[in-house]
Amino acid sequence: MKEMKGQDIKRLSLKDVARMAGVAPSTVSFVLNGKARQMRISEELAAKVMAVVKKTGYQPHSVAVNLRTGQSKTLGLMVESISGSFFAALARVIETEADRFGYNIVYCSTENNAQKGSELIRMLSRQQVDGYLITPAAGMEKDILQLAAHKQPVVLMDSYFPDVPVPYVLIDNIGGVKQGMQHLVDKGYQKIGFVTVDMELIQVQQRLQGYKDTLRDNGMAVRNKQILKLAYNVPRQEAVQQIQAFIKANKGMDAMFFSTNYLGILGLESISGLGLKIPDDLAMICFDDHDIFRLYPPGITVVQQPVEEIAKTAIHLLMHQLDKGKNYSRKTQVQLPGKFILRGSV
Repeated sequence: MKEMKGQDIKRLSLKDVARMAGVAPSTVSFVLNGKARQMRISEELAAKVMAVVKKTGYQPHSVAVNLRTGQSKTLGLMVESISGSFFAALARVIETEADRFGYNIVYCSTENNAQKGSELIRMLSRQQVDGYLITPAAGMEKDILQLAAHKQPVVLMDSYFPDVPVPYVLIDNIGGVKQGMQHLVDKGYQKIGFVTVDMELIQVQQRLQGYKDTLRDNGMAVRNKQILKLAYNVPRQEAVQQIQAFIKANKGMDAMFFSTNYLGILGLESISGLGLKIPDDLAMICFDDHDIFRLYPPGITVVQQPVEEIAKTAIHLLMHQLDKGKNYSRKTQVQLPGKFILRGSV
């Protein structure tokens, strides 16, 4: 068996492999598609074909495989931001889990822009991905509905649209905030500020609801003055100035709850810039963990998202849709509990 020296492996065709193995092209195709036994191809002959494939590094043309199998073995993963620690960790687990099922990942981000999200869905559709894993931006309802209408496998993560009946998985946002807030109340903090992002996303609204519900449950007043909503794309320095102005405007505020980790990091910079100490002058809790919160003295208390469980659940929900032989699972709307991690900031 001669090796094809000098020939570009990428241009090697199925017919080339067949000629080198001394078999018909259809035999190579059946072996590569796992149908050797079904087509009564001997183990010896199948082994001979696979030896040629291994020696030459032959890879079937992806478009041809798509046409033959109806699958690209590729999933589209669309997140809010590639740079965000939560989304990066989510993507890492999803890529590992997808590989276990024999799928590759095409990874892209919306930067919380619905128009960009719509364009990315069209791009992924052109690439003929087999399914979609999406952390949706506000305003993407029609795009998700269209995917569902065309019976495209799709799972939403981190957020969802109440009127769009597709599977989703995310943390129990209300329960997570309530747990952190109740800890502050139980420790005797009376004037608790809440810093969030000004967006019409369900997870953002739920976290604010958790804050308000805890105050009401404990007979404490909900004051709009103690709630700061920052624009999503506000420049860092401007955000720090707004947080500092918020702290100054709320004299006597003894604790702050930040609804996302990037806001919590801005909060650390703001508090430090005012010369205040945590927790002596101001206690702090953040929703979602970050390496900085473990390392920043005295350690920042957080509600940690179950990233690995979210990713694994999402993949399994998507695989269930891709497996046409199984009945469609009714348990498709999943909320997972967060983990309260107590550090020195309260």
